[in-house]
Formats: sequence, structure tokens, C-alpha cells
Amino acid sequence: MPEFDDGVPDRDDGQCLGDLDRRAMMIGEHARKFWSYLAVAGAAAVVFGAGLFIVTTLPPRELVMVTGAEGGANHELGIRYREILAKEGVKLQLLPTSGSMENLRLLRNPRSRVNVGFLQGGTTTRQEAPELESLGTVFYEPLWLFRRSEVGEGIQGLRGRRLSIGPEGSGGRALALQIIERTKLDAIVGEPSGLSPQTAAEKLIAGDIDAAFIVTAWDSPVIQSLIQAKGIELSSFQRAEAFVAIYPFLHKLVLPAGVVDLLTNRPPTDVVLVAPKASLVVRAELHPALQYLLLNAAVQIHAQPGIFQKAGQFPAAESIDIPLSDEAQRFYKTGRPFLQGYLPFWVATLVEKILVVMLPLIALLYPGFKFLPQTYDWMMQLRIRRLYDEIRSIESEMEAQGTDIDRSDLNTKLNLIDQRANHLQLPNVYASSLYTLRSHIDLVRTRLAAMT
Repeated sequence: MPEFDDGVPDRDDGQCLGDLDRRAMMIGEHARKFWSYLAVAGAAAVVFGAGLFIVTTLPPRELVMVTGAEGGANHELGIRYREILAKEGVKLQLLPTSGSMENLRLLRNPRSRVNVGFLQGGTTTRQEAPELESLGTVFYEPLWLFRRSEVGEGIQGLRGRRLSIGPEGSGGRALALQIIERTKLDAIVGEPSGLSPQTAAEKLIAGDIDAAFIVTAWDSPVIQSLIQAKGIELSSFQRAEAFVAIYPFLHKLVLPAGVVDLLTNRPPTDVVLVAPKASLVVRAELHPALQYLLLNAAVQIHAQPGIFQKAGQFPAAESIDIPLSDEAQRFYKTGRPFLQGYLPFWVATLVEKILVVMLPLIALLYPGFKFLPQTYDWMMQLRIRRLYDEIRSIESEMEAQGTDIDRSDLNTKLNLIDQRANHLQLPNVYASSLYTLRSHIDLVRTRLAAMT
């Protein structure tokens, strides 16, 4: 009597089938965990990289500034910059120098660690110093010619006199030499001495020298001591307009009569001077946030009215020798960054950096995150569609075999598919699709029973 095959696999087949299902489930679970861990690791790597970039690109907390001779007007201005920057948590180290020429040399040397300094107009050009950028002009530096009272007025009065033109490395010496060469003064005076402004003032008052060229600001202690000293007179430049025309970096200034002492009418007449403007210069790679900090300090220090300037005249968006930095141009157009007006400097800088880094990153990753749920849904549906493909394959075999159909073999395949569907681990949202699949399996099994 032939054995009746009910289409149900025996115990050994069921056990093998269970082992295969468990193995498939384990592989699927490992794959799911792998991709989950990989996604978490990728997200952590992106966040870590962004954080590392933000930290490494924050501005340094120390700057080095070259000013001028210690005790001079520029050095005193450097002290005010140091006080303002200290309130924002930035340490400013002041490096005294002999003047603008030495400042230029140190600023151009990357090994000097100098970041910022004052440069007198006419000191260099953008071709000679491409590594430097300007934050704008900040004050006038008049060229003063003081002489003893017995020395006659004008160039001829200096014939045979002892003259000081400033120390080596100073911008005042470089400008004085240009004036001397242009006026042929070198032909009527001896070898000029290179005294510092303070030493030249002392020797001029003592009578050790007869005249001195000094380039410095009006409120310099040296100028204040000489302009009030007895026996010392201030010479007026008789052809100031010609000097301004010849040297475009110069400007004509007038010191009004009586401005020093109205009672004694000192000086007795208006004194015409020529003056370059000093620029606040930085190395081009200086962090933009620190450039804004220096510009904000410049407004606090130089915007006040003075003898030669109106309120708000400085700092000014002028590029005399070298071009303005991009940050300086934005500052003069729109002011300081928005967040720096409401938050402490370092907090504002950190928030700005986070926004600069994270916003583009989010813009790049958002499409990926938006596509991620669709990808996940496609992967879940794919697991169900694979079983449907096997069901369609069984139906194709049923049609091909006709009356010679091997019911036992096809039933075994359907039972395998049914068990795999039963063990398929999917989120609850896909439960309806899974039950639909199992109902379709039963439908094919019914058709198979009807054909036999």
C-alpha cells in the first residue's frame, strides 16, 4: 500500500528547517547590528571631526604687538590696546622697537611671532609686503622740526648746525632723510645724528644739538616737553603743499597759534606741518575674530577728537601702503559681527564657528537623513518581496508541470517559505504586509491541493 504524503515535512526536515531559519535569523540580526553600529560610528566620527575642527580653528589667546620706543606715544597706545584685549581674555604682549622700519621687518618675519603693529605711511608697498594687511589708518604722525631759538627759520638757518633725524629703524628717520634729500639739506649740514626722540629732546634743551626732526603724535610726552620748553622753537614747513604733492602719503596739518598756551600766545603763529598717517597692520593669516577685536579696540582708542582730527575720523578705511583686509572692509561697512555685540568675545566666537561648521554640514547631511527612512523601508519590503519571488517561482512550476506536478516537493517549499515568513522579524508597522504574505502562501497551497 503506497504511503500517503500529506505535504508536511517529517521531524528531521522540520529540525533542519528550524536550524536554517535560526541561522538566517542570526545572520540577519548580525547584519542589522553591523549597519546600526556603522551608522552610529559614522555619525560619531562626523561629530568628532567637526568638533576637532572647531577647537583647532579657534583664535589664539596671545598676540604680539610691535609699537615703538618704550615711553613713546605709540607704546602708550599699545598699553591701551593691551588693557582692552585683556578684558576679552586675550593677552597682548608689547614689543618695543626703534620705529616703523623695525616694525615692518618684524611683521614680515614669520619667525618673530609678531602679529600686529603700527606702520607709518610711506614705509612700504603691497608689492614689497604681500604678507601684510591693513586694518585702517588710526592717527596722524606729524613731522616736527624743533630748533633752538638762535637758529634761524627755514632751511638756510640749519647751515652748519648739529641735527638729529632719529635712530636707525625708525620711520621718522626714513621720512627725514627724504625731506633732507629733496631740499638739498644734506649739502649744508654735517653728518646728522641718530638719536631717539627722548634723547634728542634732552640734548636739544641742553644745547648739545641745534635742531631735531621727530615723527610722533601730538600727545607724545616728547612733543609736550619740547613745545613748552624755553629757548626751543617749532619750525613751520613753508612749502607743505609741495611736499604733499610729491609724497602722496603726506598730509598738511596746521597747529593753531596759542593752542599750547593762550595767555602767552604759544606758538605765536600758526605752524604748518606735514604728517603721514599711521596704520594698524596685521599679518594676513591673523584669525578674523582677532582682527575684529583689534578693530573694536581701535574705535575705542582713536575715535576721540584731537588737535588734528575730528571725532570719529579714526579709525578710517584707508589703504595707504597695503590693502585693507576683508574683515576690515566688512567692519567699516556693517560694524562688528552681530553675536559679538551681545555675547562675550570667546562665547560669540565659539557660537559663530559652530554655526559656520554645522549649518553647511546639516545642509549636506539632511538629504541623507531624509532618504534614510525610505532606504530602511525599502530594505524591510525587500525581505518580504524575496519570499514573494519564491512563491511566484512555485506557481510557475505548478503551471509548467500540469498534471505531472510533484505535490510533495512543492508543499515542502511552501512550508519552508511559510516558516521563514513566520520567523521573519520586522517592525510592527510591517505586520499587515507579513500577514498578507502568509495568506497568499495559504492561497497557493490551496491551489496546489486542488490541482492534485
